[in-house]
Amino acid sequence: MLTVDFDRLGLRPGERVLDMGCGAGRHAFEMYRRGADVIAFDQDADELAGVREIFAAMREAGEVPVGAEADVKEGDALSLPFADGEFDRVVAAEVLEHVPADIQAIAELARVLRPGGTMAVSVPRWFPEIVNWRLSSDYHDVPGGHIRIYTDKELVTKLENAGLVFEGKDYAHGLHAPYWWIKCAVGVHKDDHPLARAYHKLLVWEIVHQPKALQLAGKLLDPLIGKSMVVYLRKPGAGAGDDLA
Repeated sequence: MLTVDFDRLGLRPGERVLDMGCGAGRHAFEMYRRGADVIAFDQDADELAGVREIFAAMREAGEVPVGAEADVKEGDALSLPFADGEFDRVVAAEVLEHVPADIQAIAELARVLRPGGTMAVSVPRWFPEIVNWRLSSDYHDVPGGHIRIYTDKELVTKLENAGLVFEGKDYAHGLHAPYWWIKCAVGVHKDDHPLARAYHKLLVWEIVHQPKALQLAGKLLDPLIGKSMVVYLRKPGAGAGDDLA
């Protein structure tokens, strides 16, 4: 289940890319599959071990273009262990809402992106997120949980203040917002609740089988209640001719 549109990001084979806060690796795997040289970065060593294993499995199965490389790196988002301008593309999906010093993390993301490179940042969208918070404190008030709810303006302003140029935004996962509203209403840990279980089955069906009716429903719901907001940006400078779709 991807949040970022890599065509819109402008990702090309052979480019060096960073997935900051990669988690289980869903975006890193897609970038690797597209022929990029990927660094999956996170502070969770166990998550990274799983990502490394899947990278290896993808290579063995011939799922990636010849020459593409992928690796993992453990570290702190506030002090990225990379050189200035090291990456052509940077992705930070559903990360900043967890980081107390988000301005410092954004500055690091901007620093490691090359001039002319592009970035995609996604966070939970304000309206679906505020509903979740109002329905259940257990949704966010946990160690490592969400500590803020971004408005569109706040996120874009913080990114622009780091020297990035706003290129556009999108919304994703419109079908997923109602699932989390149900979860928060009945209890976020009650996965066996009939409503939560039934909606989860619907989401799994949509992801695995991609029926046209549910794909259309998702596209209609994304701009209205899409759970995630995705912001696309560019770093000014040399090579700025790279186009965001």
